[in-house]
Amino acid sequence: MHIQKLSQLLKISTKQIESTITLLDEGNTLPFIARYRKEVTGELDEEQLRAIQEGIGRLRALDERRETILKAISEQGKLTDELTKKINTADTLTLLEDIYLPYKKKKQTRAEKARQKGLEPLANFILTQPKRADDLQSLAMPYLNEEVTSTDLAWAGARDIVAEMISEHADVRGPLRESAQKFAVVTTTKIKTAEDPKGTYQLYYDFSQRVDRLRPHQILAINRGESEKILRVKVEIAQRDWLRAVARVFLPRRQSPLFSQLDMAIQDSAQRLLLPAIERDVRRTLSGESETHAIQIFANNLRGLLTQPPLSDRVVLGLDPAFRTGCKVAIIDETGQVIDTAAVYPHQPQKKWREALQTLQTLIKKHRVTLITIGNGTASRETEKLVAELITQLNNPDLHYLIVNEAGASVYSASPLAREELPELDVTLRGAVSIARRVQDPLAELVKIDPKAIGVGLYQHDVNQRELARTLDGVVESVVNQVGVDVNSASPALLTYVAGIGPSLAERIVKHRDENGRFTSRTALNSVKGLGAKAFEQAAGFLRIREGDNWLDESAIHPESYAIARKIIKKVGLKPDMDIPRREETIKALKPAVVAQELGAGEPTVRDIFSQLVRPGRDPREDVPAPILRSDILSMDDLAEGLRLKGTVTNVVDFGAFVDIGVKKNGLLHRSQWPDGQPPQVGDVIEIVILNIEKERGRIGLGLEN
Repeated sequence: MHIQKLSQLLKISTKQIESTITLLDEGNTLPFIARYRKEVTGELDEEQLRAIQEGIGRLRALDERRETILKAISEQGKLTDELTKKINTADTLTLLEDIYLPYKKKKQTRAEKARQKGLEPLANFILTQPKRADDLQSLAMPYLNEEVTSTDLAWAGARDIVAEMISEHADVRGPLRESAQKFAVVTTTKIKTAEDPKGTYQLYYDFSQRVDRLRPHQILAINRGESEKILRVKVEIAQRDWLRAVARVFLPRRQSPLFSQLDMAIQDSAQRLLLPAIERDVRRTLSGESETHAIQIFANNLRGLLTQPPLSDRVVLGLDPAFRTGCKVAIIDETGQVIDTAAVYPHQPQKKWREALQTLQTLIKKHRVTLITIGNGTASRETEKLVAELITQLNNPDLHYLIVNEAGASVYSASPLAREELPELDVTLRGAVSIARRVQDPLAELVKIDPKAIGVGLYQHDVNQRELARTLDGVVESVVNQVGVDVNSASPALLTYVAGIGPSLAERIVKHRDENGRFTSRTALNSVKGLGAKAFEQAAGFLRIREGDNWLDESAIHPESYAIARKIIKKVGLKPDMDIPRREETIKALKPAVVAQELGAGEPTVRDIFSQLVRPGRDPREDVPAPILRSDILSMDDLAEGLRLKGTVTNVVDFGAFVDIGVKKNGLLHRSQWPDGQPPQVGDVIEIVILNIEKERGRIGLGLEN
């Protein structure tokens, strides 16, 4: 049944879903399944596999909740065949909880107190709406006792019970919630006594919008304004909508003497119980959907950042800018090793501009630095002026600079990993090292930082932190395995994300490497304590052995396919020392389908082997345009409408993409300028045109160059 549901929902065949679920249940990881089990899944990509994994997880959790509810109602002796059927056919958690609500143990409500006073039969009498009945006083007399001392109190208690029954009825809540999620109106007003000095929430001081027209960033902004006690938020549901939902189940009959009792109970239920509950549900749904959207934006941005091409084979000078405490300097060699550090104080309050220039010139000449990286935090643009002047003075055409995202550098600096990697350096200098290393291999450096601290999202502190962490970890895992990892140089942080490894096994691999020297083959990994057959199966294809015993170990070909790869190599006479054009020419002559049939292998596997034999272990990041290296600085005064430039996308949010064009302020490429409505990715180098400039407000409007 679950397979059928997922097939309809995801538009994927039942066979593919069933095969994927089996693989997941056997303990296989998503990257492994996506890369090495294409024949089994019908070549589903990682995104589709993740959707199946999440979908089956939700459905199984729903089943568990269903069993818990059935057991709880059964223990109360209230489980009927009809109720069992309703529970078993409920296909969402919301509907399931609606059905369970009347049976759920709750605090002492007004209705519960009335039931304890014996007023439930009177409440049921109100619900029957009889055409004839004795006068109200006579009807209530039998229910008087020490606690219920008057007929008015009896009727009031009975109405409390009816009001709760109305508010908890699944056939009232469900349709009303569905209606409210389309037609209710969210209104916000500023709390009179609240202070909003920067006018952050000015748009929402007197705001009104239908629920289904609200955008995710508006919802998150409203939520934050409310939590900061600046905004008052209400969800307004039209009377006709809630009356219609109630009347479908509880219809007062005007000819009944108990009409007014039910009518009063309905009004009380709506204002006191039903509408507040639906408002909470609507707000919860809006927030949940907006948070999911924001998390996805963060995930997309993080993927873009992690897949930036490495600028290897360079000596890099990293600058961590600051005013009062000075700019920290770290120089790393081509392998990322720290070879020198310093601190300069060009800005306020010291203003040692000339001394800073002299120090940096000496370091650059001494270590033959070809690239300077500047963190984009406090004092970054002021430090950029220093670097631009420095490059002009040195007159070195090979020296350039780059402003890099320094988010998370301070988090890394104070981490146990940084203390272990750079024990001899002060915490402030470690940040400069991280800023330098981020261009040599962005992925290897950024995996050392909690993904949430990288800061390329929208309202990341306002969303579900557990879900954010889970999603971002999934992105890091995906990128790490897509790129592959050199097992002889990788840090434990990087190895942790390799399929099948995890933190403890990553530490063991590095310890084994430190104690026994570099690994010369993939099979040598089997000597690592705790690395069993399953872990080896999952991880081996993503681990690279450069210049080892077997040149196939450099590739993404899994050891389980080496036999097939060798047969192909022998068939075409491929040799490790062949250049890429000759390899391409040799492999091009083969037809994957024919070779697969000859060798009894799957065609997707054969295609992957072909691509790896041409370029073993190719880094997919090589296909991404390199970042823009600069040697001079621009200012707002250098810009003019119609000017054409290249820029780097630094962040993508709901309403547009922010682009670094080399001035102090990033420009905004509004979503209306996106081609076909598709957003660019963080790190993309794009050609843009200046549409408008607001110098006073520091705003730059951008369009795409056609």
